[in-house]
Amino acid sequence: MNIKATCAAGVFAALSLFALGAQAQEMPVTQNYTYGTHLDVKKVLAITEDPGYDCQVVKSHMTYLDSKGQTQQLNYLKVSQNCNEGG
Repeated sequence: MNIKATCAAGVFAALSLFALGAQAQEMPVTQNYTYGTHLDVKKVLAITEDPGYDCQVVKSHMTYLDSKGQTQQLNYLKVSQNCNEGG
């Protein structure tokens, strides 16, 4: 019975450490770009845009690391990739 209790305690300890690690990772802060927004971009991780089938203005999203190593997200408007395809 002591072996079972020791194993159970070990499993609970491991799960507790995993939960603490998961809490340490924060969700990225998302901001909407406006003219004059100060950007602190050290490294761009990803750029995506909402689907658009015509040459039009679409919402775009940039995920990046700032100078402190924190993950940030920026939403902004841009001309869709379809405008660059000659269509």
